[in-house]
Amino acid sequence: MHVRHRHRERFTVVGNHLAQHRELSLLAIGLGVHIQSVPDGTRVDIKSLTARFPEGEARIAAALRELEAYGYLTRTPQRTPGGRIVTHTVSYANPAVQEATSPRVPPQAAPTPPPAAEPEPAPVPARVPDPGPAPVPYLPHGSRAPEPAGAKPAAADPTATTHAPPATGAATAAAVLAALRRDDDRLLLSERDVARLSPAVETWLARNTGPEAVRRALTSHLPAGPLRSPAALLLHRLTARLPVPLPGSPPPGARPDPFQECPDCERPFRAPAPGRCRTCRTEATEAAEAAE
Repeated sequence: MHVRHRHRERFTVVGNHLAQHRELSLLAIGLGVHIQSVPDGTRVDIKSLTARFPEGEARIAAALRELEAYGYLTRTPQRTPGGRIVTHTVSYANPAVQEATSPRVPPQAAPTPPPAAEPEPAPVPARVPDPGPAPVPYLPHGSRAPEPAGAKPAAADPTATTHAPPATGAATAAAVLAALRRDDDRLLLSERDVARLSPAVETWLARNTGPEAVRRALTSHLPAGPLRSPAALLLHRLTARLPVPLPGSPPPGARPDPFQECPDCERPFRAPAPGRCRTCRTEATEAAEAAE
């Protein structure tokens, strides 16, 4: 039984898909409603939310990761003009229509054609289109891509190491993502989702993780029922389950990894892809072992 009241000021409209979500925790639902109720520009980082609510940093961070996994939030590290790394958070009232409500880039004006009196430029050879990731087969772990016809075998480089990803890493990553629907038809991805998730899969492949291992990590123990945002779920798994690199020295002349921001403690650290820092990963592993 509800005692209802028609609000005329200071109210927020929240969809039942969030308020009655069957997969999100109660803390994540409440935090999602709070974030949707505050105006643009409000600080919703972990430290600010911890100061606002009685829950600790670990629970707040876990709730934010839940909302991010189901498409209600996106958090992007950005560097300010002063060199400080901050997190830009975008809240989506309904992830199902996220693409429809995304701002569109206005079309650019057509270039002015040259005068007829000027000579026409020489024709530029047409660029051969990329065949795309679909026809690329799985490459077994440790195997090399076939050499093109007529190509001479390259001389063995004694200084070469196994740290460099294969030349077909991008195509292999796209093929792995495109074939996930063979294991579960709920993992049907669009071309936009494949392009967005391919860099994370390339990071796995660069750490000597075979395509079959990546496939098992993404398709094992999936939640029951329909998936509201399969791309967000896969992105969460690619980030949370990122394997550690194999021990070894970096190749000569290699540039250091870029700075990333830990979503738990918000501290910067160097890593090839976004994720948690080593300290937070260790604490999460110890907490999971203690719970078992």
